[in-house]
Amino acid sequence: MDHNKLTFEQLTSDLTHHIRINKGFLAWMAFLTVSLIVCLYAYSLQLRTGLGVAGIRDYVTWGLYLSNFVFFVATSLIGMLISAVLGLIGMKWLTPITRIAETIAVAFAAVAGLVIIGDMGRPDRLAYVFIYGRPQSPILWDITVVITYFVLSLLLLFLPLIADMAIIHRKVATLPSWLRSLYRFLSLNFTGSPEQDRAISRAIRILLILLIPAALSIHTVTSWLFAVTSRAGWDSTIFGPYFVSGAFVAGSAGVIILMFFFRRNYRLQDYLTDLHFNNMGKVLATVSLVYLYFNFNEFLVPGYKLKTADAVHLHDLLAGRHAVMFWTVQIGGLALPILFMLFRRFRKPLPIVIISVAVLVGAWFKRYVIVVPTQEHPFLPIQHVPQNFVHYTPTMIETMITIAPFIMVLMIITLISKFFPVIPLHETALEKGIDARIDELT
Repeated sequence: MDHNKLTFEQLTSDLTHHIRINKGFLAWMAFLTVSLIVCLYAYSLQLRTGLGVAGIRDYVTWGLYLSNFVFFVATSLIGMLISAVLGLIGMKWLTPITRIAETIAVAFAAVAGLVIIGDMGRPDRLAYVFIYGRPQSPILWDITVVITYFVLSLLLLFLPLIADMAIIHRKVATLPSWLRSLYRFLSLNFTGSPEQDRAISRAIRILLILLIPAALSIHTVTSWLFAVTSRAGWDSTIFGPYFVSGAFVAGSAGVIILMFFFRRNYRLQDYLTDLHFNNMGKVLATVSLVYLYFNFNEFLVPGYKLKTADAVHLHDLLAGRHAVMFWTVQIGGLALPILFMLFRRFRKPLPIVIISVAVLVGAWFKRYVIVVPTQEHPFLPIQHVPQNFVHYTPTMIETMITIAPFIMVLMIITLISKFFPVIPLHETALEKGIDARIDELT
């Protein structure tokens, strides 16, 4: 497409043609709903019977559930990296990607708070965390920063949508009447006046600045839940930046995967170009290199000092029970992807999305490697206990409950991307010099 001849009508059509309820959408949502119901049934069994239906025991008290929580919190940080850090620098090529990043941030942050409930034997007592929570507890701060980050991310997703919804309810005639009314309500009588543009731009900039400390806090506090515990594998002073860098890796991979999906299924090849995949590949390679450094540092220091507990933990990772998963994550989910991404031909859409899938899967299993192995080697010996207390093995019910948050994230992303433009409409028009004065639209 010749963007020099691109009209506002064509731009609107390109970026909104997917906003419709079709059979494919209904079938996909029906599949997700049925799958979620099955997983919620598994949770009802745990709620009725107790946490004994999961593989967690007296020694390994954190398993799949906490691995999932750390992964969800990590992936949500991509909103800060793309919109706040890189966006405030002034990288204009990010415009088609910012809403995708914020959608991921909102979806994962919204579900992250629910993930932790799966690990609670008495979720009805969750309110006690707020009523009787102590400021000295990292758990109280973890919940606080998750909620704060979610609210900021939701606002950052909504504010740029105000202009888009004003355009859509005036310009797209094929919408159902109820959807048009919803857009009119959510557009808040936006007319595109200079005063309104300035107010929204100023609010977005304030949110972007606030988002940076909130995002750093959300995963730093999560890392403290581990680091303040005197266990081999967790007793580390680098866990804050280590977790944050790993979060950027998981989030960047998630953005690339969604970019590829939207490009193919929403026919956005003219807006999500090879340039965007190439640049996101560079971003992923950069943050992966930083994460590789922290991984090296995580094992070099305890390996050099080699205290007794650290020696047992490192042997288990490098050559013991968890060695296959550990080396698969380090090589297949980090080292090889970095090597491939150094070459431009691997940063094209198809190769980079395959690499991103490997990185994202590796990122989840990396959280498992962080959470589980260190609990299997307490300072006191494990003795006079049943065999299933010695090593942690997830159960089918536990696995189904772990899958439920992924289904919820897919449902949230599907709904947001189906009913709103995945690429900012108003901002794209302004960037391309297209007249998009909303008060003149009919």
